[in-house]
Amino acid sequence: MPAQPELIVQPTADQLAEDVAVRVISTLARAQQNRGRAALALTAGSIMERVWSAMAGTPARDSVDWSRVDVFWADERYVPADSEDRNDGPANRLLFSHPPFAAARQFPMPASDGQYGTLDDAAAGYAGQLAAARRPDDPDLLPHFDVLLLGVGPDGHCASLFPGHPSAYDESGPVIAVRNSPKPPPLRISLSFAGLAAANEIWFVVSGAGKARAVALALSGAGRVQVPSAGPRGRFRTLWLVDRDAAAGLPRHPDGRPIL
Repeated sequence: MPAQPELIVQPTADQLAEDVAVRVISTLARAQQNRGRAALALTAGSIMERVWSAMAGTPARDSVDWSRVDVFWADERYVPADSEDRNDGPANRLLFSHPPFAAARQFPMPASDGQYGTLDDAAAGYAGQLAAARRPDDPDLLPHFDVLLLGVGPDGHCASLFPGHPSAYDESGPVIAVRNSPKPPPLRISLSFAGLAAANEIWFVVSGAGKARAVALALSGAGRVQVPSAGPRGRFRTLWLVDRDAAAGLPRHPDGRPIL
């Protein structure tokens, strides 16, 4: 049964980023000990950039053999490879273009000027890449990501699954083509809810008062079509790692602690 959410609140965005960075590295190191290779899946956003910077700066990074880490993406904008709109650009700039992280085996989602002629072909192609990258003990169609980091939009979207949008209904496969995205650019590739569910652990990383309403809705039992971030659950663990501002809309215990 998918894991029910757990909540961890940090005082500030910087403390949140540092906490997530250490948690990611510890999880990857443990996965390598248990399975040989570690699988990390990412999404982008301002808090994720802080996480990547914190990972680059912590000495704990050397506890991971980055040559035995596979890096995947949960969504991407379908734009040319050199576009500033690409999600993977900041990740490469802040993390994967520098040692030791440059040794990781990366699986970027296709660009619009890449090998695939259409958005649908690109989504299908990435599904094929994921299937080919499975580890020997991954029994399903996708790698069982050891940890998947998801951001949350002010509207409650996650990856490129948007409220009330066809993307939130699409169960055609683990990787889907997204058209007419409410947030530009309009063409995207995303893991579907089924694709996200391949993760052993899903961590929502959320910062800022502008996300407080979305966090409260997602954790209140909202439906995944109306609030997509309410839907994903890790196979073994689902963590909401948020700062105090993002937790401001949650109900409280008498001592002030948020109630999940």
